[in-house]
Amino acid sequence: MADRATIILLVTILVLVTILLIFAMNYFSAAHQARLKTTNEDAYRELAEKAVRAQEESAAALTSLQGSVIGIDARLRSVEKILKDVG
Repeated sequence: MADRATIILLVTILVLVTILLIFAMNYFSAAHQARLKTTNEDAYRELAEKAVRAQEESAAALTSLQGSVIGIDARLRSVEKILKDVG
């Protein structure tokens, strides 16, 4: 009878340890996924900030080019007017 009780106790402990290991692995997996999610969100936020900066630089360059085109257009009209007056 003592031999049977030892086997039952051993099997019970083994089952409990297995259940404990399953819960521990589940917990560590969830914690690891949370860390990865945070890292991915930080990387996405950094990428979004870079995109915003690039758009701002593009808008500034476009404004500068528009100013240059307006200046070139004014000079071209002036040259056309002089050519019409001469010719």
